[in-house]
Amino acid sequence: MTTTRRSAEETARLGDEIYERDIRSLVEDVHDGAFVAIDVASGDWAMGESELSAADRLRSQQPDAIDVWLLRIGYRVVASIGGGAPQRSR
Repeated sequence: MTTTRRSAEETARLGDEIYERDIRSLVEDVHDGAFVAIDVASGDWAMGESELSAADRLRSQQPDAIDVWLLRIGYRVVASIGGGAPQRSR
């Protein structure tokens, strides 16, 4: 089976849209700082204390997931390179 990957920009757009529409209100107040992995094709998602644990949980639900968007609850970015700690989104 041949599967076409989405561009990084499209995956990010869809992942952010799914998070805002379906996930944020369920997790943001209780799980601040945890990670969410979202399969943008199905809308399925999983949460973990690290990027890897969130992605592993999602892959156990959706083994064929290709376009996965990762984000950190309550933060604008997952990680920061060389510029200090990531800033909170609130």
